[in-house]
Amino acid sequence: MKPPRSSWSGGSGRPPSDRGPERGPGGPPQQHRGPRPPGKPFQGKPGQGGGGGGFHRSQRPQQDHRQRTPDTPRGALWIYGLHAVAAALANPGRRLRQLVVTEEAQQALAQRQPQPWPVMPEQVDRGRLDHLLGRDIAHQGVALLADPLAIPSLQHALERPGPLIVLDQVTDPRNVGAILRSAAAFGVAAVITQDRNAPEETGALAKAASGALETIPLLRAVNIARTLIALKAANIWTVGLDGGGPPLSGPSLADRRVALVLGAEGDGMRRLTRETCDEVAGIQMPGKMDSLNVSAAAAVALYELTRRT
Repeated sequence: MKPPRSSWSGGSGRPPSDRGPERGPGGPPQQHRGPRPPGKPFQGKPGQGGGGGGFHRSQRPQQDHRQRTPDTPRGALWIYGLHAVAAALANPGRRLRQLVVTEEAQQALAQRQPQPWPVMPEQVDRGRLDHLLGRDIAHQGVALLADPLAIPSLQHALERPGPLIVLDQVTDPRNVGAILRSAAAFGVAAVITQDRNAPEETGALAKAASGALETIPLLRAVNIARTLIALKAANIWTVGLDGGGPPLSGPSLADRRVALVLGAEGDGMRRLTRETCDEVAGIQMPGKMDSLNVSAAAAVALYELTRRT
């Protein structure tokens, strides 16, 4: 992992409000613009969400690449784990097909999400669940067969309060799930990933999100750079997280709505993504480590955004 290109490394320097234009590696200076006037309503093309990033509003008609067992119908996924399944049962926007639980897990599930449930439970032994999901899956005795969630539009995300997170080719579903969990904890409006080079909705992602997949909109953009431009038009300040930038400062951003941009595990943000951001900032780390896992960095950065003094 190369610290200068890491999108979650610490840095040093003046607060973003005090410094002038910054030059990314091989790119033009990044101008720090003042507040933008409210943008016009988004008018996307047919089949896209409202906005300039080329968003998909519903399921894509492309090949389904989700990991499936022989018992998983095409176009569906198994959600497992008590928190993830309880949240899915409580989500009226989730189409449910089948719920299988052990006797012990059914009682634990009922404590988190009181019955009646939208789908009747089928009691099975743990061996049946191991067969459905795999012996190495930590399913906690419960699994829910469901359809993937519809992908919301950018306009829907902008109507929700709070900051946003943009992920530039973050590919590990567990990292994306953990980022969704932090997003729910810190009141994030939505998480935006790339349409390609990003994980599909899977049981592993839902398990890592611990229920947040059902409450935080997960958007998919065809082009990240154009998406950042669309966010700027909506008066959102885009901050790329990278070790080469000065420390991220929550108080200096208190009067702005922010979109945090995090790059791929190891390589960080791509050049065009970095150059499109309004500014680049890092996480101050006085210890001996010079980088963090992308999901851990997202949590620290979101905490810093909430700091006002």
